[in-house]
Amino acid sequence: MACVEDISSDDEIHEEVSRTLDEAFLIWGKKLKDKCQEFRLHLVTWNVGTASPPPDVTSLLQLSSQGPSMDMYVIGLQEVNSKIINFLSDLAFDDPWSIFFMTVFSPLGYIKLSSVRMQGLLLLVFVKHAHIPFIRDIHTHYTRTGLYGYWGNKGGVTIRMSLYGHMICFMNCHLPAHIENAEQRLDDFEKILEMQQFEDENVPNILDHDILFWFGDLNFRIADYGIHFVRESISNSRYNLLWEKDQLNMAKKKEAFLQEFIEGPLQFKPTYKFDLHSDVYDTSGKKRKPAWTDRILWRVKNLSQHPSEDGDLSEGEQTISVTLNNYISHMSYGISDHKPVTGTFGLQIKPLFSTPLVTLNPEGEWNAAQDVLISYSTVSEFPSSTWDWIGLYQVAFRHVNDYVTYAWVKDDEISSSEDVTQVYISADEIPHAGGEFLLCYYSHNMQSIAGMSQPFQVKCSGVLDNAEGVVCAFPSMCSWMFVKTYELPYWIRPMAYLARSSQTGGRDPSAGRELSASTPNSASPPAFIMVLNK
Repeated sequence: MACVEDISSDDEIHEEVSRTLDEAFLIWGKKLKDKCQEFRLHLVTWNVGTASPPPDVTSLLQLSSQGPSMDMYVIGLQEVNSKIINFLSDLAFDDPWSIFFMTVFSPLGYIKLSSVRMQGLLLLVFVKHAHIPFIRDIHTHYTRTGLYGYWGNKGGVTIRMSLYGHMICFMNCHLPAHIENAEQRLDDFEKILEMQQFEDENVPNILDHDILFWFGDLNFRIADYGIHFVRESISNSRYNLLWEKDQLNMAKKKEAFLQEFIEGPLQFKPTYKFDLHSDVYDTSGKKRKPAWTDRILWRVKNLSQHPSEDGDLSEGEQTISVTLNNYISHMSYGISDHKPVTGTFGLQIKPLFSTPLVTLNPEGEWNAAQDVLISYSTVSEFPSSTWDWIGLYQVAFRHVNDYVTYAWVKDDEISSSEDVTQVYISADEIPHAGGEFLLCYYSHNMQSIAGMSQPFQVKCSGVLDNAEGVVCAFPSMCSWMFVKTYELPYWIRPMAYLARSSQTGGRDPSAGRELSASTPNSASPPAFIMVLNK
């Protein structure tokens, strides 16, 4: 008896199983592109009042949540310590807050995708490894509004990117304080929107992005009502009595440029102003009236149709939308007079491309005692450069500069065909202890990672690894010891390069390029940590 649900003939089955693995991935990619995916985003805004990071942020980041893990974390801080000594140190090295969050996220499979700092304003974006090859066009911007635009204690910082072909922008703002400055806050925000221009003819202005997230210490207060009525309403959890006198809600009814911004319901206590390390509102002589100063809003552009790489999007089809899943404050954090606020979002995205620009893999089994090969291929439209490089990373790497070693794709090329190119890395560059690693292809033209391999094992060489580090170039200041390769500020890299060359006694993949001009916004070849004597 014939099966009622016979879905394939023998010929069709044979054709299916004979396809190569690569073809199967292409078919799956096209199916994926035809469907909307939910991209999970967790956004934090927190005025930290110059404090150091707290001991634990598990609840803030919802790391113990039972649901699916987040795809991206966006963290906007205000009033990060920017005293002159701290600020100069943070220009040369990562600031304590960035280091803190990288330490939290890297073991969980996230890397710091981008960051931007303007005095006390700091914006960080962390993303899961799987999404990195599909995030492109990453740019940062900042606008000062303090002291008539000459001082950066107030203003806005932004990070924009193409996420699966959709333009997303995150803007962290710190606007002027005090209840009487509501109009100044609106003027400053309007200025930030006007001043933030990008070198992109398709998306030149901040409002041209498909989605714009606006958040920060926006400093809007509760007008008209006295402090006793406000506090009594909060004590009785009757927050709705205060909504109509919230200055931002009032402004959204009058100002046309604000009316497209959406915010979730304010179903939590006003987040300012608290006594430190408590959930008690201000008991100082000033007795500030509580207010929802810390906010998260978003705006979805009235999307015209997006052409995909196959040009198969139907007329008027919605390709991206936003759902707010959670909008709360976190009362347990008391390091500043503000409570942090988080928004958890689901972005319903129809990917406009599903194939990485670069596909790369380690050739064969890697042994730390032998030279190794990397194979990679690119799509036809990939904008390659002689300054592109492939980095070897530990699996729990923190950011694009956190590599162990690297190879220039042109200088270290040993073979090339129409489909595949091979480059090599000397055994001297491989960590002799072995371990689990992955490869990333960094595009100079795109200023981002264009491809990433799956994790793989490097077998231990069985010898003590001295080529892994460098004797410090400053023996009077530093310990004479070998240290692992990590990022140093650019002004010290030439000295680190010379010291490393003297130790490795020959070929160094950075030769001829390490001493060339670099810009602080570019990822660049390896450098070294110095260990100061105590």
